[in-house]
Amino acid sequence: MRILDICEVTQPIASPIRNAYIDFSKMTASLVAVVTDVVRDGRRVVGYGFNSNGRYGQGGLIRERFRDRVLQADPASLLDETGDNLDAHKIWAAMMANEKPGGHGERSVAVGTIDMAVWDAIAKIAGKPLFRLLAERFGTTADPRVFVYAAGGYYYPGKDDTQLRAEMRSYLDRGYTVVKMKIGGAPLAEDQRRIEAVLDEIGTQAQLAVDANGRFDLETAIAYAKMLRQYPLFWYEEIGDPLDYQLQAAMSEFYRGPMATGENLFSHQDARNLLRHGGMRPDRDWLQFDCALSYGLVEYLRTLDVLDQLGWSRRRCIPHGGHQMSLNIAAGLGLGGNESYPDLFQPYGGFPDGVQVEDGYITMPDLPGIGFEGKSDLIAVMRDLAE
Repeated sequence: MRILDICEVTQPIASPIRNAYIDFSKMTASLVAVVTDVVRDGRRVVGYGFNSNGRYGQGGLIRERFRDRVLQADPASLLDETGDNLDAHKIWAAMMANEKPGGHGERSVAVGTIDMAVWDAIAKIAGKPLFRLLAERFGTTADPRVFVYAAGGYYYPGKDDTQLRAEMRSYLDRGYTVVKMKIGGAPLAEDQRRIEAVLDEIGTQAQLAVDANGRFDLETAIAYAKMLRQYPLFWYEEIGDPLDYQLQAAMSEFYRGPMATGENLFSHQDARNLLRHGGMRPDRDWLQFDCALSYGLVEYLRTLDVLDQLGWSRRRCIPHGGHQMSLNIAAGLGLGGNESYPDLFQPYGGFPDGVQVEDGYITMPDLPGIGFEGKSDLIAVMRDLAE
């Protein structure tokens, strides 16, 4: 058993939308295929992965460093103890050979993208859905029912409050009970008007989360907090720079409601620093670490260990990214749910065909691997790469 090739293609996922920090008009993503010599049901096993939106494609790093380290390793050194499957931890170690600690930036995205494809291949070789395989390996109880929320509410040219309300109404009509919108890309008074428009639209049918995408300095963060605390929000997300733990800690004095952050922290060390120094409150706040941006599931397991050590429940994790990898982790390892992009970043976001949101939850289908084969528009793009 061996890995024959690791293929990558960088593809556009451009959209005319923007948040408080960036626009997505030139956004790209890396699609990766890990090609094995294993055959299941008459088809060669190929594992697939891609990086989450908001970070650009990683083709250069994948081709220049990480791909060759895996392909040049002794194939036997990448197998598990049985010799009947790949070992994601050994493959991860091969990718990270000769890498210095720290510097968790673009490197973590490249490794996380390949890691996703490796786990897809492992579960396909085992003939099991990834979430069930994870539950078996790590002693948890698989729960195919996963909470999801609808992320949207971006700024884009010509979008008025009527269109924003219609967007949020469409999420409710599709079964979501929590919706999210962007703030910080307009003056405070305008954002307050937008928030009130959405709250008026959703009424008691759903809750609203707001996301500043790390834009605010402390003064602005406090001004928004004073405005926001009059509303029953699901959370106030990524208020300041992701590494400004002092700002995050200070906000707990000004905002008693739930806060969320973590999508731009890319290692278990960064997660540990957030929980040590960021004033995060385990009874109400949410953690949004995204395995596809942070060295993959191998590293995410270390992050979950940090949570255990510091007294946090993994139910407080609702990952960023809206991809099926995090859905499998949520269902298999007991996270609190997952982000969802009902209309954006296609074909990478969303669920397998036929999966519907009901009262804020989806039910995972029993598809081998991550389940990409169940999403017809996505698997067509994937197979063009490697099959």
